Amino acid sequence: MKELKHLNKYFFKYRKRIIIGIIITIVSKLFTVFVPKLIGSTIDIVNNQIENPEKDISFFKSEILENIFLIVGTAVIAGLLTFLMRQTIINVSRYIEFDLKNEIYKHYQELSLNFYKKNRTGDLMNRISEDVQKVRMYVGPAIMYSINTFTLFIVVLVFMYKQAPLLTLYTVIPLPILSILIYKISKEIHKRSTITQEYLSKLSTFTQESFSGISVIKAYGIEQQTQYKFNDLSQTSKEKQLSLVRIQAFFFPMMILLIGISNIIVIYIGGKQYIAGIISLGTITEFIIYVNMLTWPVATVGWVTSIVQQAEASQKRINEFLKSEPEIQNLTHSETPINGNIEFEHVHFTYDDTNINALQGISFKVKSGETLAILGKTGSGKSTILDLIGRLYDIKDGAIKIDETLIHNLNLKNLRNDIGYVPQDAFLFSDTINNNIKFGKEDATNEEVILAAKNAQVHKNINKFKNKYETVLGERGITLSGGQKQRVSIARAIIKNPKILLFDDCLSAVDTETEEKILNNLSALSKGKTTIIVSHRVSSAKNADQIIVLDQGKIVQKGTHQILLNEEGYYKDLYLKQLSETEKQ
Repeated sequence: MKELKHLNKYFFKYRKRIIIGIIITIVSKLFTVFVPKLIGSTIDIVNNQIENPEKDISFFKSEILENIFLIVGTAVIAGLLTFLMRQTIINVSRYIEFDLKNEIYKHYQELSLNFYKKNRTGDLMNRISEDVQKVRMYVGPAIMYSINTFTLFIVVLVFMYKQAPLLTLYTVIPLPILSILIYKISKEIHKRSTITQEYLSKLSTFTQESFSGISVIKAYGIEQQTQYKFNDLSQTSKEKQLSLVRIQAFFFPMMILLIGISNIIVIYIGGKQYIAGIISLGTITEFIIYVNMLTWPVATVGWVTSIVQQAEASQKRINEFLKSEPEIQNLTHSETPINGNIEFEHVHFTYDDTNINALQGISFKVKSGETLAILGKTGSGKSTILDLIGRLYDIKDGAIKIDETLIHNLNLKNLRNDIGYVPQDAFLFSDTINNNIKFGKEDATNEEVILAAKNAQVHKNINKFKNKYETVLGERGITLSGGQKQRVSIARAIIKNPKILLFDDCLSAVDTETEEKILNNLSALSKGKTTIIVSHRVSSAKNADQIIVLDQGKIVQKGTHQILLNEEGYYKDLYLKQLSETEKQ
């Protein structure tokens, strides 16, 4: 259970509730075990009356009634205490589930982009949902029934031993056998539980990817092939689940068999002792009830063991991610205000997952308030530069400075709070348009949202929707066109009013007329802000203070629009090509 030690901090946090729950459990079991004693006493009273019929019948009746009231009263109190026990301990499991999910989610947000490239979304989701649910069963029902079982065993055995020591020893003969079987089977459950959870993750991942890429599946007409793959994966997952269930199925029948053997021992040995006059008939009855009272607790030993083994397997999977250290660490917690001066000095960068040399000795400077445009072919390293400015990755060679301070010495929160970033593939959340724009500034007023939308040239489009700014977008903004998504994403960046604006080819899906309007608005808005525009269009770059052209991670051209037009190279060729295309239109 070493993996489950991670939960000890939560047990300590809710120790008062747990202790109260344990006390209630012990008291409830004490009341529970009084019932068989009262029933045994009642049997003895009846038996005594049969053997001595000359005794006063009224006294017999009063004794019986008294016992009946005591039995009912004891059962009611035991029931109420059991209810309180469940309310206390099960509630703690829900609190721990809440805390653990938040801990995992918080850690997920701190992990770097490389982590998400190496792990699938379905697996991430499965660990925060299915695996946490398995762990909750351990911190709730498993612990509750363990306390319940342990308390009942101790109390019942003490009561039994006081009544008939020899009969008690015979009755518990099957228990060591039970312990050995539980140990053997629990090891196998742990192994099969781990495999089962892994296949659940694979199934979740496949389903999530299929739903996310449903448009591609339909466009290529591969629904049947996808269904076959899903069926195969489901079949394998089902087989692993059945394999686990088969081993779990041994427990309950095995418990019933061993309890049955105990009952036979009680009747046989108890009967002999009754005939010999050592114990009373009520004691035999009492023992039979005690043994059957142990049926459910003994049966739950297997169930609890199964839950603990599954929780151990799930917590191990959770711990694997919780132990993952973020590659990007915030090295300073003091405030580091950002002005917007950016400098790259001989920066080299290679992606770990693909081993692609994205940047090779890049050097440039952008002063606060200036605009830099970056052009180049696909895969030349343009987007990588923006990722490095936002410190989504750390470099190993060269230096990146913001306001003459090495980027890794800046407070990461300050840095990212002062960056407005519009990615190439605009991502919108399944929320209202209003909230998607407010993502850039949570406390923005409606007037600020509308102004940002107007500057991004998307206000008119939004007003055409039935619910306007309260229109709820589908997953990834699929209810909007590509150009509309880009413009909402631009509005989200500019409403933030940051010191640094990063635009990663974010006007590729809009027409040239709309592009011109947006660029004019951005020109006014970006005064005093450092702006970097990545684009494939010269029209987006021509008004920049400086332009750099990348090719295979190297700067091959640098200058203003006019300077680059006067020299042969990629920029002039691109300009003439796009000018020709515009004239044809």
